[in-house]
Parts: sequence; C-alpha cells; structure tokens
Amino acid sequence: MVADRFIAYKALIQNGATFADRPGAIAAARVLDKSQNSISSSSYGPTLRLLRGNLATGIFHPSRVKSHAHALKRVLQTLQNRLELLSKSGEPVQVLEHLQLAMYSLLASLCFGDKLSQKQMEEIEEVEHRATLHLSNISIFHFWKSFSKIVLRKRRAWSLKIRKDQEDVFIPLIRERKKLKEERSTKSKMEDQDDVLSYVDTLLDLRFPANHDKTQLTERDILSFCNEFLNAGAGTTTTALEWILANLVKYPEIQEKLFMEIKGVVRDGADQGVKEDDLQEMPYLKAIILEGLRRHPPTHVSLPHAVTEDTTLNEYLVPKQGTVVFMLADIGWDPNSWEDPMAFKPERFLSSSGGDSFDITGSREIKMMPFGVGRRMCPGYGLAMLILEYFVANLIWSFEWKAVDGNGVDLSEKARVYHGYEESITGSNISQVEKQLGQAV
Repeated sequence: MVADRFIAYKALIQNGATFADRPGAIAAARVLDKSQNSISSSSYGPTLRLLRGNLATGIFHPSRVKSHAHALKRVLQTLQNRLELLSKSGEPVQVLEHLQLAMYSLLASLCFGDKLSQKQMEEIEEVEHRATLHLSNISIFHFWKSFSKIVLRKRRAWSLKIRKDQEDVFIPLIRERKKLKEERSTKSKMEDQDDVLSYVDTLLDLRFPANHDKTQLTERDILSFCNEFLNAGAGTTTTALEWILANLVKYPEIQEKLFMEIKGVVRDGADQGVKEDDLQEMPYLKAIILEGLRRHPPTHVSLPHAVTEDTTLNEYLVPKQGTVVFMLADIGWDPNSWEDPMAFKPERFLSSSGGDSFDITGSREIKMMPFGVGRRMCPGYGLAMLILEYFVANLIWSFEWKAVDGNGVDLSEKARVYHGYEESITGSNISQVEKQLGQAV
C-alpha cells in the first residue's frame, strides 16, 4: 500500500509499464460476469490499448463530447425541474437520489444513444444500483469459492438473477443500436447527420488484435463494457457531486462567491443557464471542483496494480505479480504538499499555479490523483471534469442551497461497494445528507 506521492510517481510514471498490469478477477466478481471483460481489470497489453484507444478516439474525444451537449442539457433540465417541483412543497429535498438518477441517465445516453425514454433510464439506474449494492453480499464467494455453491446456493441464485436482470435491460438496447447501425449503412450522410455516436456503436465496430482468442465482441461482452461504463462514471461522479454540494452548503460564503462569479459571466440569455463555453471563464468554479476532488476523492484506494517483474520501491522489494494499491485520499491530504490539508479551501487552486495550470494527470508531479495517473488513469477524466463543472455551476445558478433548519451538514464518511471491486467509496453519510443536504429555494 503506497501513500507517498513520490513513491507513487516513481511507480506509476517513471516505471509505468512495470506497474500497469492487474491481478486476476476475484471470485465474487466472476459470479456476476462470466465473460470477465472490462477495461479496468484487463491485463496490460494490446487488448487494453485497443479498448482504451476506442474510448479516447470515440466517445471521450473532445469533438464527440460536444456532440452530446443535447443530452447534457436535457438531463440537467430534468434534474432542475424535479428539484424545483419538490422545493415548492416547503419540505427538505432528498438530493442524493436525484443526483444519482441524473448521472445514470446521462451516462446511459452516452452509452446507448440519446433517444432513451425516461422509463428506460430509470430501469438502467435501478438495475445497476441494485447490482452495485449487492456486491457486498457476495464477497464471501471470494473465500468459500466452489464450496459456497452448495452452502450459499440461495445467495448465489440471487446474484445470478441480478445478472439476468441486467441482461433483460441491456441486451434489447444493444440490439436496437445494432439494428440502427445496419439501417444507417443504407442511408446517406445527410439523412444520418442527426444521429449521435454512442459507446455501444464503437463496440459493435471493434475488432480484437490478431493474437486474441476472438475477433469481435459478443452481446455479453458488450453488456460487460456497458456495465463498467455506467458504474465507473455514474457512481464516482454522483459521489463527487454529493461532496461538492455538501461543502457548498456547509460553507455558504464559498457558495456565494461562486454565485457571484457565475453572475459575472452569465449575462445575456440568463434564463438558459450556464453554457459549456461559459465554464472557461470561471476559475473559481474550477478551483472548487479540484478542491472537492482533492479533499473528498470518490475512492480512497486505487484499483490494484500487479507488477510484471521483481522491482524495488525505496527499500521494499515487490515480487513479480505482487499487488500494489495507492492510497488516493492520503496522497491528496499530505501536509507536506498542502497547507491545512483537511480544510476545504478552493483558493489554494487560485494561486500563481492556478486551477487551469494544475496537472491533474500527474505527468509532472503527483500532489493528488483522484482519477489515478499513468497508463491506468481513468480515460474519462476529461468528461468527468466537464460534467462536474457544468452541473455544479447550473445548480448553484438555479438554486440557493441551505442546510435544513440551519443544522449544518454532517461530513462523516460511509464506505460503499463500487464497480465490481470491494473498494472504499466515500460519500457524505447518505441518511444525513438526505435529511440535510439541500432545500432548493
């Protein structure tokens, strides 16, 4: 376990190839996914580079992200309408569940196309959230393995039912995109210009390297990648949004300063809210997002890295195939890197180095790594930053956020299971936040 930023830099940047592999999937994860296809768990090599390259040049390419502006605006508008309607009752608004649905809806649009109905989006959110929460109940399979098939057959059957539920929701959507792709091939470019590329579209076209055991993805493979895409994006982004809004409620002076910055930028057409182009003129907003990710990284511990050869980190020998994890929260809380590290101070990113010039990729140095760094860094970090900036700016522009009855916000943490691995995901205590976080005024 590595909590030192200099050792992390030596491992992930200077010796990136050695630390870029993954250990095998745990037994508990295999219960829900027999195909075992995911970018996060793939071994380092040509297949991983193909899969990450598909994301980088496809769905996460800046030109592609802009094509999804309609989905971004539509999901935000739905969230704002819900919060406005609920706030008129005069009762506290349980914000978390609406943030979660909004993030799943947005990622579902990117994954399956921008023409999903609200009912389909809710079905996706429900089945994914249920599967994620259920992972904590099947961790015992990792220790009992084959014996658990007999002793825990009911729990195993329930796990397989959840996987079947995912198939029932996802497979029809995958087939619909495949049908649309076939129809698209018979249309002219002019007829097809309004159709937005989805993640599934890129997977349908994907072909594995020659040395792979198969040439193209099956429906089950595509389902697994979609499952990863939704959970990796929606879970962490919801958690980050929750933390940032909680701190803006706890520190109203920061919220007010952000509101005044937005007011200075959004002049004409204010009724339409903050646009993507406006975000470039809001340094304090960027500072708040960076400080939120530093102080409250959505995951405290990185996914495990497996080394490909015997190597030494400082005086410690890490044997070949040894597992190394990086303590993301501790690195971002290092008092040698940050003054008063446990305080929420966005101004620290407004110094001469500034939020715009801060290197969140860690290529120059590591001071925080909420998205990881190096060859295994989250490929969607650019999109995640855009989503966080866009939603925080518009939610602060549209509503004043206050704690219920002036009781403040409880920033205690709660561990949650996320993305097929038993990781510690921190979020404000859910029951407290649902009671306290936001009355939209």
